[in-house]
Amino acid sequence: MAVDYLQSKGYIIRHRNWKSGKKELDIVAEKENVLVVAEVKTRSTEYFEHPQEAVTNAKIRHIVRTAEDYIFKYDLMMETRFDIISVIPDKNGHFSIEHIEDAFLPPVNL
Repeated sequence: MAVDYLQSKGYIIRHRNWKSGKKELDIVAEKENVLVVAEVKTRSTEYFEHPQEAVTNAKIRHIVRTAEDYIFKYDLMMETRFDIISVIPDKNGHFSIEHIEDAFLPPVNL
């Protein structure tokens, strides 16, 4: 669903579930010459925590390091942005998608 959503917004999907060793990026996309690394969080309910709250500082460091691997592997020279896409079901069995652009910046000390 997150890939379909991004494509409907004009993003080009470069990879899904891209792996570097044991590390993984959920979605790597591109739009307007910006590399977008999107972390997808899905919950069965918002009751305990909103999906983006599950992206901890440790998870951010993990995503940034893996994105560095991706950028070096494909020799990319472009702006990079880190997004979070939350997918949450409603009472009727439909899903709502919340796309948070620029959700976090790489930490100074990895």
